[in-house]
Amino acid sequence: MGLWDKRDDMLVHQTEPYNAEPPPGALAGHLTPLDTFYSRNHGPVPRIDPARWRLRVDGLVERMLELSLDELRRRFSEHQVVATLQCAGNRRADLMAFRDIPGQVPWGPAAVSTARWTGVRLAEVLAGAGLRDGAAHIAFTGGDLTVSTTPAQPFGGSVPVAKALSGEVLLAWGINGRPLPAAHGAPLRVVVPGWIGARSVKWLQRVTARAEVSDNHFHAEYSILPPDAHPRGTGIVLGPLALHCAILRPGAGSRLPAGPTEVSGYALAGDDRTVTRVDVSRDHGRTWVQAELDPPENPWTWQHWRTTLTLPAGEAELLARAWDSTAAVQPESAATVWNPRGYANNSWARVYFTCHP
Repeated sequence: MGLWDKRDDMLVHQTEPYNAEPPPGALAGHLTPLDTFYSRNHGPVPRIDPARWRLRVDGLVERMLELSLDELRRRFSEHQVVATLQCAGNRRADLMAFRDIPGQVPWGPAAVSTARWTGVRLAEVLAGAGLRDGAAHIAFTGGDLTVSTTPAQPFGGSVPVAKALSGEVLLAWGINGRPLPAAHGAPLRVVVPGWIGARSVKWLQRVTARAEVSDNHFHAEYSILPPDAHPRGTGIVLGPLALHCAILRPGAGSRLPAGPTEVSGYALAGDDRTVTRVDVSRDHGRTWVQAELDPPENPWTWQHWRTTLTLPAGEAELLARAWDSTAAVQPESAATVWNPRGYANNSWARVYFTCHP
């Protein structure tokens, strides 16, 4: 078992802070095992004493709260939600292949994972504090100090009140029936289903009701800039996930026998949308085959898909594209969505491999 109890074949992009994704083929199951769950960090994993830890709820509230984990469990009802978390930089490597993005983690297609989360609804905690008039955003502050800001600051961000009050948003202490481990945000983290993973702040210390969006560096950092903009600028701040799919099998660079070949992957619509169709092409997009698509457990989970194609011997390229419940379809090219930070690559999935006779 590797660092932070992860499988030995994780693709480790950085060791400090620890940033790693599993091999794509390991994501075939509906729920992702803890040793396979991707890790995205901006600083060292903090060591927090659960007995001394307290959650502070403040800002534009009638009653400031300071709650231990036991008090959270006693005062509020326990709930579970199955939700997929995806790093905003998932599939950044495909953008880098088009044009370099210096200083960013070259994520492949596996910076995404799904779990059954256990905790309390954020809406119920906010009701306990009593939101005041003018509270339009709920900000989260983590317990990790980032290594890329001067001075160092905890990781944070915010979501609009309407999302915060949605029943699926949890303050979670459990994952897949187990206590949340330190590497994934213990003793408490936010889970914001359907939104970029950066809004699901780990090692949660503070929940603040505000009139304006979070002033934390990383709230605006997760934004899409125009292609010619300076990387330190501010663009379209990211929230709901973009429609996306990836090919998990065959793996990139693999060598397979020619003939019938099973092709499989996942698709994710984001926010409260669902995926309605996935198409796969073996001839550079001239013709498409509609894949078999699993129904969603809820609007916030990925959907796996599969089909079988007969492939000739030689170099092979497979394409995949998804459609969602609004009839939106993924853009064709990484060139279309390239941006200086490499976020939200939702262009067609592409995998190159070889078939031998």
